[in-house]
Amino acid sequence: MHSHAAAAVVVALLSAAAQSGVSPLQRFLARGEEPVVEYRALRRLEAHNPKFNQNGWMTAWTEYDRARGFRFGIVDEGGSSYIRTKVLRAALEGEQKIWADHEPQKASFTDQNYTFDPGAPAPDGLATVAVKPRRKDILLVDGAIFVQPSDGDLARIEGRLSKAPSFWTRRVDVVRRYERIAGVRVPVSIESVAHVLIAGRSTFRMTYEYETINGQRVGSPAVDRAQTN
Repeated sequence: MHSHAAAAVVVALLSAAAQSGVSPLQRFLARGEEPVVEYRALRRLEAHNPKFNQNGWMTAWTEYDRARGFRFGIVDEGGSSYIRTKVLRAALEGEQKIWADHEPQKASFTDQNYTFDPGAPAPDGLATVAVKPRRKDILLVDGAIFVQPSDGDLARIEGRLSKAPSFWTRRVDVVRRYERIAGVRVPVSIESVAHVLIAGRSTFRMTYEYETINGQRVGSPAVDRAQTN
């Protein structure tokens, strides 16, 4: 019995020693593309344009499943009607179209979409990997991913969209953050700064609060009606 236990310890030590020579990038790529997550989440969206002193916000339930795709329902909103319609609602409608066109795989971090170059550790302890898109696409980011050194799990993406969304929007810088909830990696926030002709610098932020993930209840989001128009 003791010999079996000792053998198990030796195997574990050898495995750990072998893993120590694997880079965070190799661990990240070895994870592969994770399965599509079915979920229901309450999202809070807000945008601001300092030049025209315009603000808008929106709260919406969002859902995705394989049978019906991506859906959303707005439950509360306020601020500039232009920002609510042209920025916030447009962001949700754009995501709906991406899912309907089966395009999420075009944004995956694979050798088909990106080249990878390991960098220095980030101040927060995450491993940095520079990513360069192999083509210009509004779904691809030219910048860096930040992964857990121990297992290569994706924690953050920072960079610039490799293709401008329109003639009027010349540059978009984005930060996307991820967490593990119920064992599943999901986005928890997206922030962007867009540089738009005439309008100038505009900011956007969207956060996620999950109710269910793959059929499992993980939270009880509540609509915050304290915001005012």
